[in-house]
Amino acid sequence: MCGIVGLLIKKPELRDCLGELMVPILLGMAQRGPDSAGLAVFTDSLDDTHRKYSLYAGGQPFDWNGLTHAFQTAFDIAPAMQLNGNHVVLSSTLAPEAVKAWLKQHYPQLHILSTGRTIDLYKEIGQPAAVADRYNFKSLKGSHVVAHTRMATESAVTPAHAHPFTAGEDFCLVHNGSLSNPNALRRKLEPQGICFETDNDTEAACRFLEWRMREGDDLETSLQKGFEELDGFYTFLMGTANKLALVRDAFACKPAVVAETDDYVAIASEFHALAHLPHINQAQIYEPAPEELYVWTV
Repeated sequence: MCGIVGLLIKKPELRDCLGELMVPILLGMAQRGPDSAGLAVFTDSLDDTHRKYSLYAGGQPFDWNGLTHAFQTAFDIAPAMQLNGNHVVLSSTLAPEAVKAWLKQHYPQLHILSTGRTIDLYKEIGQPAAVADRYNFKSLKGSHVVAHTRMATESAVTPAHAHPFTAGEDFCLVHNGSLSNPNALRRKLEPQGICFETDNDTEAACRFLEWRMREGDDLETSLQKGFEELDGFYTFLMGTANKLALVRDAFACKPAVVAETDDYVAIASEFHALAHLPHINQAQIYEPAPEELYVWTV
């Protein structure tokens, strides 16, 4: 049992309120996922020459100033660094392949949580309220956010196993449910050059979608093929640079509710988490149908 959370702000003038509106939804899902929490927020896009990387240092103190100095020494260019607890968002004009290879070689203890021009990602073990306070989620600004509270059922409770999972650039996925064929998916995808970082079943779904989009499918086509390949019970919520997408399996036994107004689209596993939202009594509220695509564009 886990909790999914999504919020897309339709009116640009309301994007400064994204975190303030989202945190009560996340806390409303805390009883569904007390083990860990995380989110991906999509912000104003960097230009084509820049990429940013969400980095997580774990529970040990880390010398971020030392990393900045080493990066500048190695590449003769200083990265931009935004520190938030034991997470940092590092930005640079260097090619992503060079940055990620250098980080993995010189700082293997760091986790590269996400890469892209719009996405910042945070995830941590512990109660969702504590995680939200630690990283000041209420202050987040952006166009949309995907979040999750986890109750582990099939793999360890670690930051790496927490959601969201990411693949490629500016893409993330959160999941309520369980897949019955993650190992079969691994055997299919690893020969295609798709690398796995955990034994979590949600990562298998994320990597499958990564593979389909790498092969040229758009998000919607990838999800349609997922109905054929992903076996199990699931509600998936995904974010890209300009989209929020929701799907449920053919049995739709994992709950989800959507509330939509002229100002926002809000998604949660249970309605009570959405009850605080402005004008909720005027929202269009519905339960997503099984094996249907629900996609909203920023």
